[in-house]
Amino acid sequence: MRDFKDRVAVITGGASGVGRALGVRLAAEGAKVVLTDIDQDRLDTTAKEVASETGGEVAGIRVDVTKADSVDALADAVWERYGAVHLLFNNAGVGLGEAQRPIWSLPVNDWHWGFDVNVFGVVYGIRAFVPRMIASGEEGVVINTSSSNGGLRSLPNTPIYAASKAAVTSISEVLHQQFLREGDRLRAAVLFPGPHVVNTSILASKRNRPDEYGAGDDNKPAYETMEDLVRTTGLKMALTEPDEVADFALAGIRAGRFWLLPESAENDQKLRERLDSIVARTNPVSAW
Repeated sequence: MRDFKDRVAVITGGASGVGRALGVRLAAEGAKVVLTDIDQDRLDTTAKEVASETGGEVAGIRVDVTKADSVDALADAVWERYGAVHLLFNNAGVGLGEAQRPIWSLPVNDWHWGFDVNVFGVVYGIRAFVPRMIASGEEGVVINTSSSNGGLRSLPNTPIYAASKAAVTSISEVLHQQFLREGDRLRAAVLFPGPHVVNTSILASKRNRPDEYGAGDDNKPAYETMEDLVRTTGLKMALTEPDEVADFALAGIRAGRFWLLPESAENDQKLRERLDSIVARTNPVSAW
């Protein structure tokens, strides 16, 4: 898909960060953009800002991706309004206050919340949208947001997040293979924001944590912003901005790529080390 003009794009987690940046880029290129988020106030503000900034057609629809019926209702609303979807970005995600803590000490409610958003949000998006996309017979791409942390190699300081993103990569690979059986109209892609820590508000996502997941526990997160993360962990790197991620993601979609992975010699080397370790049947190499 090389031309986004008049294409219908649905972006979950679209009120901020990478989702917002994708919305800006697509609206500027003439796509009809539907931003979704659980935060109604922020979503309304973002939709207005993106429409004003780009002059494009932008709608905001509140969705809770942890609820299948909410995602189904989103699909109903989009098809009623536009009659098609060509780009589905299953992008909503949360970070948790799990950093630098033993995996055995993490509250079960944190696991449920992290997987319900990061994994089941993708599953519900696929279930609600893909059958209709297949039935339409139109060209389309389903893009699932993973992370190099978990999706490619797992950092030991964020076990819930890493495990959930590993699942997203696996789901995306399966989706790619199953789309091949359906013909050549639909494609899958998996997005790895980076190459460095992306400057988003994902670590503050606890503000939108539904009551049903409880409050976790009383342990204070090791860091609450991406700047804190870089400073606390001693990472010597610049932050990657969301618009950089949107740029290489859309370039990859145009090129027909499955792996929407930024260029990074350092990350490539770490990935090769992991793959070599697997092939050699050696113990896992350090992920740092």
